[in-house]
Amino acid sequence: MRNKFLIYFIAYIVFTAGCSSNISKNNIVTISGSDTMFELTSKLAEEYMKDHPGISVKVDGGGTAAGIRQLIKGEIDICTASRNLKPEEAKALADYYRSLGLVFLIAKDALSIYLHPENPVQNLTFNQLKKIYIGDINNWKTVGGVDTLIQPVTRNPNSGTYLYFKDHVLDAEEYGDNSIIIPTTREIVKYVEQNINAIGYGGMGYTGKVKHIKIDGVEPSETNVRNDTYPIIRYLHFFTTKSPGGEVKRFIDWVLSPAGQSVVRKAGFIPLWENKL
Repeated sequence: MRNKFLIYFIAYIVFTAGCSSNISKNNIVTISGSDTMFELTSKLAEEYMKDHPGISVKVDGGGTAAGIRQLIKGEIDICTASRNLKPEEAKALADYYRSLGLVFLIAKDALSIYLHPENPVQNLTFNQLKKIYIGDINNWKTVGGVDTLIQPVTRNPNSGTYLYFKDHVLDAEEYGDNSIIIPTTREIVKYVEQNINAIGYGGMGYTGKVKHIKIDGVEPSETNVRNDTYPIIRYLHFFTTKSPGGEVKRFIDWVLSPAGQSVVRKAGFIPLWENKL
């Protein structure tokens, strides 16, 4: 019980947006938003439905911004988000619902930097990473690689990951004109797999034939995320438009339980607390 109360203390964070929701069906939970969280949320839904016959948890992606718009319109029960609400989003929720809403922390994540396995670069400084993405560094030779052009790959502007990277790595500067926009993290991984000169970013839970390089000499591992030594760390969120009830509440309670947090770890993300499952 102590773990459960601790998680509720951490996870029930009130954001200053008003909301209410009348959309939840008795046995259906609808979720949409972050593409980074799509595979994680799908696995959570799959495991939950195995243990709860007759309950349907429907998961979609589309990006954090799109999920927030759907939440405001009352089209979904839960918005998944890889970033905090922007002020204008919080205001839109408050203007529309005029009641108190909640955000739940469900996992911790690191943004990994993906390179092709045959790219000799094993480490970038935080400043080098920024300069690559704003276009000030455009040749791998500058950072210890071969003499060839760098091809940065980024998410689309509706993505919470795109905005988080821009705010926390680029210091709110614009992405360089040489960046290629690719809709999802999974597609970024595939692009980097097929292009030796490419560099991409996304959740550390995504795997494939890419390598996750060190930043400032620190690798994106669970230990380094937990102790905050890896420099690009964030929380993953569920937003609801009011204190949830019914099946929505039961699903969120389960996600925050040891069973749900075990799925978080198996999906390659970092649980909110240590558990033995």
